[in-house]
Amino acid sequence: MTDFASRLTRAPLAYDPDAGAEAEARFADQPPELRAVLAGAAGCSPFLKSLMGIEPEWLRETLAQSPEAALEAELAALTPAPPAETGSMLRRAKRRIALLAALADLGGVWTLEEVTLALTRLADTAVQRALASHLAEEIRRGKIPDAQQGDEERGAGMVAFAMGKMGAYELNYSSDIDLICLFDDSQFEAGACHEARQAFIRATRKTAALLNDHTGEGYVFRTDLRLRPDGSVTPVCLSMEAAERYYESLGRTWERAAWIKARPCAGDLAAGARFLETLRPFVWRRHLDYAAIQDAHDMRVRIRDHKGLGGALALAGHDMKLGQGGIREIEFFTQTRQLISGGRDPELRLRGTVEGLAALAAQGWIPAPQAAELTAHYRAHREVEHRLQMINDAQTHILPGTPEGFARLACFMGQSDAAAWQQDLLERLAAVQSLTEEFFAPGSPAGPDTEAPELSEHQEAIVSGWRSYPAMRSSRAQEIFKRLQPELMSRLLKAPLPDEAVIGFDRFLSGLPAGVQLFSLFEANPTLIDLLIDVLTTAPELGEYLARNSGVFDAVIGGDFFADWPQKEVLAQDLAERLAASADYEHALDALRAWHKEWHFRIGVHHLRGLIDGVEAATQYAQLADTVLTAIWPLVAAEFARKHGAAPGRGAVVLGMGSLGAGRLNAASDLDLIVIYDAAGQEGSEGKRPLAARPYYARLTQALVTALSAPMAQGRLYEVDMRLRPSGRQGPVATAIKAFEAYQRDEAWTWEHLALTRARAVAGSAELGAEVEAFRGELLAQKSKGEGVAQAVAEMRARLQAAKPARGALDAKDGAGRLQDIELMAQMLALQAAAPARKIEAQLLAGRRAGLIEKEDEQILLGAYRLLWRVQCAQRLLGDRVTDAERLGDGAQAFLLRETGAETLDALTAELRDVTAQAAQVINAALPVSSGGAGDTAG
Repeated sequence: MTDFASRLTRAPLAYDPDAGAEAEARFADQPPELRAVLAGAAGCSPFLKSLMGIEPEWLRETLAQSPEAALEAELAALTPAPPAETGSMLRRAKRRIALLAALADLGGVWTLEEVTLALTRLADTAVQRALASHLAEEIRRGKIPDAQQGDEERGAGMVAFAMGKMGAYELNYSSDIDLICLFDDSQFEAGACHEARQAFIRATRKTAALLNDHTGEGYVFRTDLRLRPDGSVTPVCLSMEAAERYYESLGRTWERAAWIKARPCAGDLAAGARFLETLRPFVWRRHLDYAAIQDAHDMRVRIRDHKGLGGALALAGHDMKLGQGGIREIEFFTQTRQLISGGRDPELRLRGTVEGLAALAAQGWIPAPQAAELTAHYRAHREVEHRLQMINDAQTHILPGTPEGFARLACFMGQSDAAAWQQDLLERLAAVQSLTEEFFAPGSPAGPDTEAPELSEHQEAIVSGWRSYPAMRSSRAQEIFKRLQPELMSRLLKAPLPDEAVIGFDRFLSGLPAGVQLFSLFEANPTLIDLLIDVLTTAPELGEYLARNSGVFDAVIGGDFFADWPQKEVLAQDLAERLAASADYEHALDALRAWHKEWHFRIGVHHLRGLIDGVEAATQYAQLADTVLTAIWPLVAAEFARKHGAAPGRGAVVLGMGSLGAGRLNAASDLDLIVIYDAAGQEGSEGKRPLAARPYYARLTQALVTALSAPMAQGRLYEVDMRLRPSGRQGPVATAIKAFEAYQRDEAWTWEHLALTRARAVAGSAELGAEVEAFRGELLAQKSKGEGVAQAVAEMRARLQAAKPARGALDAKDGAGRLQDIELMAQMLALQAAAPARKIEAQLLAGRRAGLIEKEDEQILLGAYRLLWRVQCAQRLLGDRVTDAERLGDGAQAFLLRETGAETLDALTAELRDVTAQAAQVINAALPVSSGGAGDTAG
């Protein structure tokens, strides 16, 4: 880097001309542009003038080189020493670096971030040197069990966390430093922990005293230890286990915000990093945390009340840090937004304010212009703060109360027109106040003076019961709901069916286990209420699902909820990123469930809103299941191998059967699966608890079923049905490939060959999957030549219709000419044509091309199938299979009619009656009469 003088871009103006002239004369040997900076600094700051007098020769040497080289030299000179010598070295370094940073700041040689970084690096080094010197004393005295000389540099089990501005590398010019000191109690035997604790407490107290104490050489840093857990009553150094217990049970929002910026700065940095990871779930909540807005707003109000900072905005005596439009407003805005969204978006987990604003904009959480404006104001505010503190090295943020004071400050900022500079500052403060106040206290018709909408007697009776629900247990929930209720009721009563909306919300609220987070989410995003009303008045069971899984609302405001369905690779990558953050197997399964819920809910909402139809929804549900299975199988296999060793042989393949195999699921589908393995002659596994090949794969399959279907904190993924495996319920849950092939060739029933027409490898060994697919093709070709397929299908159809007749006019699945009947016909045609096709449309086409069905009949079956599928998919989204029109609510009826294109329910039932009769007639004609005779029934 070039020398100091060549990088100057600005200079302060000397408010006191005599003081400025004295400094200029003292450094008459320096270049003119450098003398101007020195004169301006001395003419505005008695403190800087005194430092120039104390360190003139050092300053000359420093100004002849780059400021970066000077900084590194001063930090490098801080070598290990006893406490007394350490204190003297640190005070000298503080004096010199304070002067260096001030001149680099005033001359525009360093940016704001470079200035604060230099000050923070000095603080880090000072804490490390002070702490190490006192830990060395404790080690010499034998007070830290098992510690050896030299361990003091690594903390001997203790770590100091830099908090606040120090943690974010944002120290101001005359900042105090906030530290939390902890020790890793897991490094000590139970009996030795008490002695170590006492030693660390002594070292912490002495470290703070060394940094704090004023001597003839000055001081190092004012040091504050009060941010520690329950700081008024706990010792200055706590065990990590005690701190973790505190944050888990009693930690508050302001403490979460404080730990955003925290980092280990001295001592055992590795232990500190582990503790930060332990604390991650406390700081970064899993769901969008809009309740943090109110907490931060309440904190702002308390600060203003305590400091007397309310009232109209005026410059005289204004607090640049805590006052309206000040630095803390921007920091609160940034940290609160990070707390809200950082649990879902790891890109927001940054310490710095400027970096945090940039990340919030980059990730779409705030508008880029807003981030840019707040960043500019933040930097400008920090420069004013630095000038205030440079004047007399005072930890102050208070603007002057006199014209003379403002004239000095304007000169220090390099401005000759004090009035114009003050006007610019006032406008900046007002702009920050406007930008941040809108976030913390958004204007809303749901304010305290909003008139409550008029309710009917029936609605009033329902609403009066809400206060007794579990979601209203806490006073905090009641307070937020009180503010929310006018807006909520207004939107409920504007719904097309107000009574249904109120009843639906009542059902939703009664099932909600807690209310604070969701009510805060609604308060901050009122349009979510409209989405909820849509769901409640159309699909009540989806509303009950929402009550149990309200976290899925997070995804709605994530930015791309209403975007088109992504490519399968993008979907898989999104899941992989979510799983990568999981600490262990259990966490991964829970993360998978949370991810699945969000995407499953998204498909349902897109379907309800008419963004997709039932056919598109079916494909998306199937792709979602494919993605889950592809991700969960290696998780299960790895966890199982950890206990029992690697899978013997070539591994296993998971086959999707039925609707999953055909790539068409609905909102309530379970998964039909078969697991096929090949031990390749290997008798068993070789692990801590080895298993023979057959039980290995059987238990691995059971582990997969458990991983998919077991209820966990985030619920379950899918119900699993394995009855399509060889020998059904009686057969092993996993089948060796040779046994599978032999069974299909020699023992399987026709219905099992029909089921195989839709089999598809969805997870596991790609090699084994290809082998099974090749066998499937060979088997279908072989069985297509067999006699009696149509007769077997006719008898099967008769039994199905006898066991499960149509249950009503809207039953899309059971009965002649309905979904199951058409699917059975299509599978028969695929088998007879030896076609690999899995989807119904492709199987019918294969049958026509093989001359097994006429094109007119194919079109009749296709038309019936598509209408029936839309009805089926809509019904499953609406809830239980509603087969009678009278049981449908108005909202559900409207959705079903929109989905099918029918004008009225009567028209829809008539159309279903016609198309199913025609489809049944086509199928009847294609099949021989079964011995049971039911095959001729149209239903």
